[in-house]
Amino acid sequence: MSRELRRSRLDQPRGPRRGVRSPYDPEAFGKLSERINRFIGSWRFIFWMTAFIAAWMLWNVLAPEDMRFDEWPFIGLTLMLSMQASYAAPLILLSQNRQGDRDRVQYWEDRARIDRIIADDDFITREVSSLRLAVNEVATRDFVRDQLRDLLDELNERTSQQADRNDSAR
Repeated sequence: MSRELRRSRLDQPRGPRRGVRSPYDPEAFGKLSERINRFIGSWRFIFWMTAFIAAWMLWNVLAPEDMRFDEWPFIGLTLMLSMQASYAAPLILLSQNRQGDRDRVQYWEDRARIDRIIADDDFITREVSSLRLAVNEVATRDFVRDQLRDLLDELNERTSQQADRNDSAR
């Protein structure tokens, strides 16, 4: 009775659950499933599976009657292949889920890296802009040359005027 009241009370948290949990490492199980899937998805597996099925069928067709263990339509072979497929499908799904998790983590890492690159790009753009503004305020080589040329022309003109005055004064 108290157990029913305790379960029906929504204002109190549930206590710890008591149950049988298998002490397995999900990461190790996931890695094992990925290794199995890599093997199942290989040409080596297809070759050995084809050789096994061909041997099974040839033995049960060509062997003497008393040595055949799976007559046509090969019910035993069908059951074995169905069992292999029933184990392969969940392992493949588990491997795909793990790959999806890895892709999601990679996506977030790439996104953070891109954000850092954008921030660095913005900083560099601002620095280049400030340098351009600072360079505009600094006298450039061509500007200094023009100013010196103008001063030299002005000095030459004054010198020639001074020489003309000195010649006329003599």
